[in-house]
Amino acid sequence: MPSVPTALPSRDYAGQSAEQRRADRRERLMQAGLELFGTEGYPATSIEKLCARASVSTRNFYQEFPGREDLLLALHSRITGQAFEAASSALAELDDRSLAERIRGTVRAYISTTSSDPRWARIAYVEVVGVSPAVEQHRMGWRSKASELVTAVAARAVERGEARPRDFSLTAVAFIGAVNELVHEWSLGGRKVPIEDVCAELTRVGVALLTVD
Repeated sequence: MPSVPTALPSRDYAGQSAEQRRADRRERLMQAGLELFGTEGYPATSIEKLCARASVSTRNFYQEFPGREDLLLALHSRITGQAFEAASSALAELDDRSLAERIRGTVRAYISTTSSDPRWARIAYVEVVGVSPAVEQHRMGWRSKASELVTAVAARAVERGEARPRDFSLTAVAFIGAVNELVHEWSLGGRKVPIEDVCAELTRVGVALLTVD
């Protein structure tokens, strides 16, 4: 007796498979979140607004994200992940340069990415702060990655005789805080100061933190 199929094959609509349609819906929601979180702010953005902006149903929303926080986290991970890739590539390319050049190039790559779109900067430095314990835990995960990057810069400085060996874990946290606060203020202030000035200031801070005895 022939076996009975347990599932129907997925059907194509308008040339798209079910998987492609779902990926398209998810991306539309990501773009809606970017626009609304990045302009009106996370607290002012409801799931209904997101769905209307993305032209999807609330049922479709919950198929992609358990809630608004999850969409915010997905956006933050996309932005911060690209920024880390840019910073890591810059650091590798500048490996034989001076400590100041390595810090300036790495910082510039990171800031240029997170601030390439004002909405990205708002999500990266403003909207993701203080939302909930789960979002804070997410932020701390990314901060740990940033700490690893800073300690890698410090280790290279020690290797090259530019800094004395010591525990740089607290230094890394201090520098990350300086980056976040300065870029936050710069973004809220309408970016009236050139980005090169911001990077130069953070370079001075970074060199001082790593080389002080």
